[in-house]
Amino acid sequence: MNQPVRPAQETASAPAHDRVYRALRTRIMHGEITPGAALTLRGIGGEFGVSMTPAREAVRRLAAEGALFLSSSGRVTTPELTNERIEELAALRALLEVELASRALPRAHMALIDRLQTINSNVAEMVSKRDAVGYIRTNLEFHRTLYLRAQAPAMLAMAETVWLQLGPTMRALYGRLRRTDPPQNHRLIIAALKAGDEPGLRLAVRSDVTQGLRLLAG
Repeated sequence: MNQPVRPAQETASAPAHDRVYRALRTRIMHGEITPGAALTLRGIGGEFGVSMTPAREAVRRLAAEGALFLSSSGRVTTPELTNERIEELAALRALLEVELASRALPRAHMALIDRLQTINSNVAEMVSKRDAVGYIRTNLEFHRTLYLRAQAPAMLAMAETVWLQLGPTMRALYGRLRRTDPPQNHRLIIAALKAGDEPGLRLAVRSDVTQGLRLLAG
């Protein structure tokens, strides 16, 4: 059976839009763009070698996810979160990520635990280098690797949307904390996984995902 032919414009623009969306999404989530930073469609288009249409579509998608703020005048910025919003997102992280970790626990085989220990070594390396973006990236990799074992894709997608909204703020938080040691709670998470300790795991995850954010909001 012949496949339907897409209009030329759709075929050409969809991959470009998706490429720009994914690249910007990763940058925002990893804190590469600071809170309140202004972006322009012309600048985005020029950087990625695309026309204004894919750039605009990527921005609209990210704005719908709360990763960018699009004003009525068309100005595009990363959000500057209020203390109330930070508290709300911290509470969401606690709800979603504690549940994801709990669901992952029965499937936490030794290969997963070994992988988490390796990632945590990378987190420690980024801390020692004072690499804020590297720290945020490896920290999220640690959490995502664990939560993938929960086999709860809708819940994980919701958690990633929260990470996306918090990305620039996490960069600001890192600068304020001046962290010199890797997160203590990661070691507690790994220990609870090894022991099959669900209450300990839930407590360690909740502490890990909320402590820093609540310090920033305070």
